[in-house]
Amino acid sequence: MEVVSEFRSWDELIPDALGLIFSNLSLLEKMTVIPRVCKSWAKAVAGPYCWQEIDIEEWSSRCQPHQIDRMLRLLITRSSGSLRKLSVSGLQTHSIFTFLAQNARSLQTLRVPRSNMSDSIVEDIAGRLCMISFLDVSYCIKIGAYALEIIGKNCKLLQGLCRNMHPLDTAGKPFQDEEAFAIAATMPKLKHLEMAYHLISTEGVLRILSVCPNLEFLDLRGCWGVKLDNMFLKQNFPKLKVLGPLVLGYYEREGWDDCSDFSDTSEYLSWEFVAGDVGDYDDDESESYDGMWDDEGRLEELELRFYEGIDDARMYWPPSP
Repeated sequence: MEVVSEFRSWDELIPDALGLIFSNLSLLEKMTVIPRVCKSWAKAVAGPYCWQEIDIEEWSSRCQPHQIDRMLRLLITRSSGSLRKLSVSGLQTHSIFTFLAQNARSLQTLRVPRSNMSDSIVEDIAGRLCMISFLDVSYCIKIGAYALEIIGKNCKLLQGLCRNMHPLDTAGKPFQDEEAFAIAATMPKLKHLEMAYHLISTEGVLRILSVCPNLEFLDLRGCWGVKLDNMFLKQNFPKLKVLGPLVLGYYEREGWDDCSDFSDTSEYLSWEFVAGDVGDYDDDESESYDGMWDDEGRLEELELRFYEGIDDARMYWPPSP
């Protein structure tokens, strides 16, 4: 008579259940620890279940562009078209944006701050980002009002936009409202808008408020050309929370989950591809999983190191809410 065990084996869980569990682990654990445990775990982490949400923003801010591109292509390929949320900074090439757009049919949240995005790139890829509801293009200094207008016309579901700027990029320049007017003309469904250290004036802000009735949060820190009367805001926009123009420091995010997707890990990864195979699972049948991370079915060995110091000045950007 077969004895029924009180506990079920982990390797009997279906892949999507395992993927849901593994999605709570760090990038380091998912790429180096989980594949070595057993075949079923290796298979689960190789599938799309673990890669519907990819957050490598903190890691990417410390890497070279070619490393970011290769890692991003690897992880997006793993998602098999199921990617819903992506956070990465410092994208540099037209080709990586094109690759991203080609795999964005399910993408809802996209954070690409500090990227080398241009108006022409936006023009090429915006048509494929129609499902985006939250977009972060902060510190992307090569795009302007034209790009925002294209985004608004193609991303009809957009409810959140981060367009913060670095103070050094705007200091001493004249006020201009072209981007504010583009937002007002094409993004009427916005609920959350960040424009910290932007060169907008009071006229630009009022234009946005007049056509965005659902707006609940507006970040105007460092927007010294904006003068708003508190009584006017309370009477006409009672549900709107405005931060700034005075810079008061950090504050608690409320009511917008997509704006709180920062990793709290202290682990910073630097990796490079070298010849060889990932350490094999100790089983005769493990050959089919040996190199599952590579673009062509094999991933060469990942060398990961931890760095405690932060020497890169790019990390000292103003905090985004």
